[in-house]
Amino acid sequence: MTIAFTFPGQGSQAVGMGKNLADTFPEAKAVFDEVDAALGQALSKIMWEGPADELTLTSNAQPALMAVSLATLRVLEAKGVDLKSAVSFVAGHSLGEYSALAAAGSLSISDAARLLRTRGDAMQKAVPVGEGAMAALLGLDFEQAKEIAEEAAQGEVCQAANDNAPGQVVVSGHKAAVERACEIAKSKGARRAVLLPVSAPFHCALMAPAADVMAEALANVEINAPKVPLVANVLAAPITDPAEIRARLVEQVTGTVRWRESVQWMAENGVTTFVEVGTGKVLTGMVKRIAAGAEGVAINTAEDIDALVARLNG
Repeated sequence: MTIAFTFPGQGSQAVGMGKNLADTFPEAKAVFDEVDAALGQALSKIMWEGPADELTLTSNAQPALMAVSLATLRVLEAKGVDLKSAVSFVAGHSLGEYSALAAAGSLSISDAARLLRTRGDAMQKAVPVGEGAMAALLGLDFEQAKEIAEEAAQGEVCQAANDNAPGQVVVSGHKAAVERACEIAKSKGARRAVLLPVSAPFHCALMAPAADVMAEALANVEINAPKVPLVANVLAAPITDPAEIRARLVEQVTGTVRWRESVQWMAENGVTTFVEVGTGKVLTGMVKRIAAGAEGVAINTAEDIDALVARLNG
């Protein structure tokens, strides 16, 4: 069994996430306390008590999802799982890339939390609310979605933002252009083309102001070589050099999340089991569609953790 740890992105958040871990394991509680201290805010209270619309705010959801992933990882480590010997690669979907880097010791948890708060704020401010949009085009491949985005742009921004899985591509850009892309996609045989309930058009050229903010923020943070290679979103290939990690994190703000290719690359390079560390099962569902022979496992609860530890020790 060759394992990759994957870390979820925005959209996987839910009120109550991580509460059971914090109540059960002091190692998990310590992560939530560290994130709260780093942000100077009781983020854990919003995570566990809501309201949901406050948790969903980009600037809260990003550090919150990272906190749950790292709390889960710390419990695994406390039960004897050593990342370096158990795992061949780490990867994260969009903000999950920061979770992956914190898991691999490349970023401290406090720095990851502060960077994600900065990233969330910068992404929100980059485009006035209502001017941008994102839409999922279902039933078309990535090349088709790219062509549709180019056709829909008509002088505005419209780009393929997330290549999530076969037949699931997200486009991002100016609202009118994204709406045009939905109509063109339907006319070209898309199974569905739906606008997503997001607060900004992530992973497209409209995020350039946020990329500038992140370049400055990342320049002032220590980044170590990860204990295991990171399969980077914008490359769909592994990297370990701290300078390259820094550059790719900046590029990622406006670049395509090449998730399908990332999972494919790992499967082709020996990974048989993809363990989604944190909350939800979004990435696990994608694994089944991307790499037919691979197994996806979501680690959300204490029982999930025990089951994985038993397998690894078996």
